[in-house]
Amino acid sequence: MIHKNTGIKRLVFAFAYSLKGLYAGIRYESAFRQEVILLLVLSAIAFWLDVSPLERLAMIASLVVVLIVEALNSAIECVVDRVSTDQHKLSGRAKDYGSLAVLLTLCISAAIWMTILLA
Repeated sequence: MIHKNTGIKRLVFAFAYSLKGLYAGIRYESAFRQEVILLLVLSAIAFWLDVSPLERLAMIASLVVVLIVEALNSAIECVVDRVSTDQHKLSGRAKDYGSLAVLLTLCISAAIWMTILLA
């Protein structure tokens, strides 16, 4: 039988795994690093801008969503590469779908920023 942690212990382990994921994303994924830098720089700018708290939240949250989707895209790529490094159309398609998801969230984030800044 597999032992599973419960309660506070489970939360502590889950948080530690999340930090490992953040560290791995920063260490191994250049796109993730670039998006973290983008988040830090644009978040600072968002606090400097004369926008409402809700607008600032939307601006920063849209950047966090980009990081979330990039992390999921990296996870897809890791699993595909773990299964096989051979070229296969379904492996390529899975990676392309992940890349599309990142692109779409970048477009949404840009649209949110532009809408707030130009309104």
